[in-house]
Amino acid sequence: MPKVTEKYLENKRKMIVDCAYKVCLRKPVEMVTISDVIAETGMSQGAVYRYYNGLDEILADMSTQMRSDYNIIDAFEKILSNKSATIEELTYQVCDCLAETMERHLMDIQKINFDFGVLAINEPERAAGIMKDIKGSGNLEYLGKNALPRLIKGAYLLGYKPVASPEEIGMFVSASYTGIEKFCIMSACYGTGSPDVKADPKKLFRTLAHSIILLLGGKIDGQ
Repeated sequence: MPKVTEKYLENKRKMIVDCAYKVCLRKPVEMVTISDVIAETGMSQGAVYRYYNGLDEILADMSTQMRSDYNIIDAFEKILSNKSATIEELTYQVCDCLAETMERHLMDIQKINFDFGVLAINEPERAAGIMKDIKGSGNLEYLGKNALPRLIKGAYLLGYKPVASPEEIGMFVSASYTGIEKFCIMSACYGTGSPDVKADPKKLFRTLAHSIILLLGGKIDGQ
């Protein structure tokens, strides 16, 4: 019997994760079952359980893969490394990057991320168990712990006079991002909301950029 290589095992696990991803695109994450994933793989239950102990272990690996595919940390770093840009320009560029990424992945990765948020509300212990096995940093985590603090620090160093504390600005940005995400996902993926109002991430994040600049004591369009 030929020896099973680590590469072979990795490919099998990836295939299972890819199938779970396809199922999660069709159904809310909290409604997905291990039977759904097994059916998608075309494998037997016993075969799937040779690679994973259960559904949540698969979802954790799926989330790790999504973090890699959805990673815009390098893009943030490129923006923030521009020493000649003003705080206003940097803020617009960071928010434009968030908007473009959300728009590009609104019907796939962004939808699944939102579903995980709903799972965290309804089944917090289960969600926490999945989260502890996810590897890598998420974009929102990086924004809150790295990108935004650097913008705020830069504003202070350049003599801006923020009208709110760094903690308040951080909470505002986190809440605003979550609100934009929810509005866009509910509209695009679940068909809720007013049919006369189109969810436009670019417009919403531009408004967020305006708000951040004003909170930092900056100027909008030179005003």
